Amino acid sequence: MATHYRTCPFCEATCGLEIETEGRKVVSVRGDADDVFSQGFICPKAYGIKQLHEDPDRLTTPLVRRDGELVEASWDQAFEEIDRRLSPILAEHGRNAVAVYLGNPNAHNLSAITHGPAWLRVLGTHNLYSASTVDQMPKQVSAGYMFGAMLSVPIPDVDRCDHLLLLGANPLVSNGSLLTAPNMRGRMRSIRERGGKVVVIDPRRTRTAEEADEHHFVRPGTVALLLAAMACTIAEEGLDDAGALAEHVNGLDEVRELVGEFTPEAVANACGIEAGEIRRMARELAAAERAAVYARIGTCTQEFGTHASWLVDVLNVLTGNLDREGGALFPRAAVGQKNSSGPGGGGRGVRFGRWTSRVRGLPEFFGELPVSVLAEEIETPGEGQVRALVTAAGNPLFSTPNSGRLERAVEGLDFMLSIDIYVNETTRHADVILPAPEPLEKSHYDAAFYQLSTRNIANYSPAVFDRQGPAEWEIYMRLAGIIAGQGPNGDVGAFDDMVIQTLIQREVGLEGSRVEGRDPGELLEALEPRRGPDRVLDFLIRTGPYGDSFGSDPDGLTLELLEQSPHGIDLGPLSPRVPELLRTPSGKIELAPEPIVADIERLRAAMARERNGGMILIGRRQLRSNNSWMHNLPALVKGKDGCTLHIHPDDAERLGLADGEQALVRSAAGSVEAPVEVTDAIMPGVVSIPHGWGHDAAGVRMGVASAHAGVNSNVLADESQVEPLSGNAVLNGIPVEVAPVAVTEPATT
Repeated sequence: MATHYRTCPFCEATCGLEIETEGRKVVSVRGDADDVFSQGFICPKAYGIKQLHEDPDRLTTPLVRRDGELVEASWDQAFEEIDRRLSPILAEHGRNAVAVYLGNPNAHNLSAITHGPAWLRVLGTHNLYSASTVDQMPKQVSAGYMFGAMLSVPIPDVDRCDHLLLLGANPLVSNGSLLTAPNMRGRMRSIRERGGKVVVIDPRRTRTAEEADEHHFVRPGTVALLLAAMACTIAEEGLDDAGALAEHVNGLDEVRELVGEFTPEAVANACGIEAGEIRRMARELAAAERAAVYARIGTCTQEFGTHASWLVDVLNVLTGNLDREGGALFPRAAVGQKNSSGPGGGGRGVRFGRWTSRVRGLPEFFGELPVSVLAEEIETPGEGQVRALVTAAGNPLFSTPNSGRLERAVEGLDFMLSIDIYVNETTRHADVILPAPEPLEKSHYDAAFYQLSTRNIANYSPAVFDRQGPAEWEIYMRLAGIIAGQGPNGDVGAFDDMVIQTLIQREVGLEGSRVEGRDPGELLEALEPRRGPDRVLDFLIRTGPYGDSFGSDPDGLTLELLEQSPHGIDLGPLSPRVPELLRTPSGKIELAPEPIVADIERLRAAMARERNGGMILIGRRQLRSNNSWMHNLPALVKGKDGCTLHIHPDDAERLGLADGEQALVRSAAGSVEAPVEVTDAIMPGVVSIPHGWGHDAAGVRMGVASAHAGVNSNVLADESQVEPLSGNAVLNGIPVEVAPVAVTEPATT
């Protein structure tokens, strides 16, 4: 028997686990009571780590398509097939003929963060796509414009605030999202226990709303109007006070003028919230001693996602709560944070549209194109047509708009490669599948999510089991060798050395770096004998804001110190960081970014939009589900059917729908049939289907998921509907028709 302490990789909460093993058997999984952040809290997803380890459907051997069937092959055979099929496409059609899709689990994957960019740079394609443009891209874009970096996202200081306003967010179920904070129920209860208030704005009365002091239904897609009206009230009534932050802000007067026409009276009909209530909420927010506004996926995946994301931080500034204890603050992560690197108080900012999609001409954002264009880029002939697709830990045929069209497009590819743990709805079309390691076979560090954490934390998890096959970073480097023309047996070690040497050279040459001017060879030698992601992680830790700077700060942080601290190291509460974190060209917060201001007319027009009385579809988050593959773990699908159509009793009666019966849901893009769940927890005029279901496709090798198939809500999403400021797909606020499924009477004899 052995005991291991590990950070759960299944969502953004980064909860600590205590895992008991015997040989390669997982005996038990429980919360780590000594974890410095989660303190024993876990959600049901954590128990899935044992079932994933034991899952007979999880791939452990490469699969290669032979005579139309995916059959087992050796690793050498798999890479030889990749070289045979992919290299001619690159040679004949160029780099852009290969598209790449990166799924959400890459953000939880140390190898993907340290070595994933290397093989992508070698490939050099403009056709890079990810789950970001069906999720959080609007928040990254608004943060980039306002603060100068994509992950400079202000995080609610939930442990010290007195008034928390949540919009389109359900952190009791998501455990935080762009808000790393385990045990949000406990944290919210603490706000109330110290006399504070929690207000939730959502078309559904979610678990978070039930825990709050106040909940308001809001019409899907109108949160930006509501936020603008609250900002209007605060400015109009002289309640705004940016405080000491004012000297670091550009555009305060312009924003006051911009929101002036969005009065509560003007937006009330569109939002479905009375003007008096909007004014009261705004006044209470402004009057609170310490307050924070936080919005999440419901506000990102809609037609005004960037406006809503921007206005969240406009409110935080106007109320004097941005960069203030108890308000919304910027984390100082130990690793990889762009706003902690080099000289602070200014930078290059962000620039988008460096290239555009070939067919529709949509711009890139942070180096990737909107995934809504992927199908047309495969289908449309001509120079630059996508002929090959590589997916890594992703299921785009399932999780992107009009998934039926993308599936038809993928069937016409010349070659497809997937790096994944399952034969799922997407990878079943692949010509080669390379099995990724399970979480317990690799080391772990949440480099991305500690940059979004409500407390500064560092926690490293070594691998629990030896990897049965090449490490994930070795897969990436071998793939890089094929792309670089070295064939299927390229020098993996040389590519690994290239990764770390590139990082070292950049850091020693960076003004303001903690190792500026140091000898690169000396630093490389000090990292021995580590290889792969752990070597990169050690370097990033030691050159980060808490690091030992390779001996300059003997008490500083190193990977060795984290290895000796299995429950993590608490680096302290968030603290004010303006102006040093800013990376905008002006060195100030840009409160009125020109692209957002230029698009304000589109938001203005929404105030007068006719409401036709039709039904509107939204998604919903579920506690035991984060990614679609989790539906193959029995512990995460047990109990009553989770994939149902939520509808208000008044709408059900009007449309002739009864609880438990089937409903037909039709949009401009497609239709599905789903079981009805009548509930007053959803706003009249709105229906909801959860994301990530629909596991009934032929060829999927996920037995548990197939037995709990559900329906895929993305069949209803229209790939032509893209939020123009960020390229994000519009997945919430979809107009639909809902009707009973016609029952065919049996023929009589």
